Amino acid sequence: MVSISTPKELLGSLAAALDIPGFPWKRLIIGFSFAQYLLESYLSARQHQKLKGKKIPKSLEGAVTQEVFDKSQAYGRAKSSFGFIKGFISQVENFAVIYYDVLPKIWAVSGLFLINYAPTRFSGEISQSIVFFVVFNILTTLMGLPISYYSTFVIEEKFGFNKQTRSLFFTDIVKGQVLTAVLGAPILAGFLKIVQSFGGDFFYYLWVFGITVQAFMITIYPIFILPIFNKLSPLEDGQLKTSVEALATRLNFPLKHLYSIDGSKRSAHSNAYFYGLPWSKHIVIYDTLMEKSSTEEVVAVLAHELGHWSLSHTTKLFGIAQFHMFYIFALFSVFINNKSLYRAFGFHGMQPIIIGFILFGDVLAPMDTVVKLAMNVLSRKFEYQADEFAVGLGYSTELAKSLIKLQVQNLATMDADWLYSSYHYTHPILPERLAALGWKGGKVEFMGAAGRRVCLHAHAHGKKE
Repeated sequence: MVSISTPKELLGSLAAALDIPGFPWKRLIIGFSFAQYLLESYLSARQHQKLKGKKIPKSLEGAVTQEVFDKSQAYGRAKSSFGFIKGFISQVENFAVIYYDVLPKIWAVSGLFLINYAPTRFSGEISQSIVFFVVFNILTTLMGLPISYYSTFVIEEKFGFNKQTRSLFFTDIVKGQVLTAVLGAPILAGFLKIVQSFGGDFFYYLWVFGITVQAFMITIYPIFILPIFNKLSPLEDGQLKTSVEALATRLNFPLKHLYSIDGSKRSAHSNAYFYGLPWSKHIVIYDTLMEKSSTEEVVAVLAHELGHWSLSHTTKLFGIAQFHMFYIFALFSVFINNKSLYRAFGFHGMQPIIIGFILFGDVLAPMDTVVKLAMNVLSRKFEYQADEFAVGLGYSTELAKSLIKLQVQNLATMDADWLYSSYHYTHPILPERLAALGWKGGKVEFMGAAGRRVCLHAHAHGKKE
């Protein structure tokens, strides 16, 4: 008679099989990291060559001027060139952290801090893990500061997108660190306590905890977190508010609040989105989008976004995310007591849970790349479906125009290498979306200087008038 193993027994057998004394985990993880770096560098090189092109994609001829296309290409090349530098620095930092056993050093410093400065009641793994988390996060932020600064005040500044002052830039970093510590500490403590308390079954309880944390964050985000960084204001009465509310009513969308947000405080980029619990949704429209688009075009963008809701894309993605989280926690149970993994990274005689989770993430990186590719395919499919939904509501022309305007205003990439876009992009590129929309050309109005409207007559095979 064939015995059927339970999931717990299968995970236990896998854990025993992978705990091999002397196994070269460090070399394996460095190898994974280097292979991913080479792959992404190759894809970026392909895309960089694409960004040197001077010819406007056929479907965009007449929809964008040569000047706009050239500027978009230049913006893309600037980010791409800097991306090579950023990727190399990140790879060197990652290698140094692994090769020089930085994690056990930070763990030891965290323990010394508690011994020397904290009351006795704060001793133990959970307290030390929280200190480790805060220190590690601060160090990571400081190492990434030059990259972030250059990106904001050189590249974004050069192309007219940055609206941040240096004071606001650094204030945001401080706020982010404080918020991470205030929210992260109790969440981490709960995470660790569950793992400590439930033995080999911890991943079931950890999964429920994760879902609870997500619901909590969705609830408090608009009330406490978002106002720390941006000003949300109720959308003023007028045609736009009336049109959006009518769209929400038409779709039975549970709209509770309709906001405008001061996105222009930091950037000239435009966007609109919704968030909230299933029975209480909030729509947020960037002030930059309202300033540069007509009412019909803003509503068309929201028709696309609400299409994701109406077609249950958000529900499906949430379900996939929960499955992914469960599978992550279940696999973590395989590695949490892997002595050979801890020893390979300088942890002898101790197995801190937070360290195990970090190392497990490194081991899982190749599998996560495969998951990312699959999710990109699904996401692009959903984008096409949401566009089709907006077309069904009668917004075909307005959506096409709004996509063109958003592309121009954000100088987003107008052409992409197919392999690069498959790996990185969650959305189809503009020519692909316009082709799916059946865009035949038409008049597109752009806001010029001092609010002046500049008209471009766009034709499918493209001659400017």
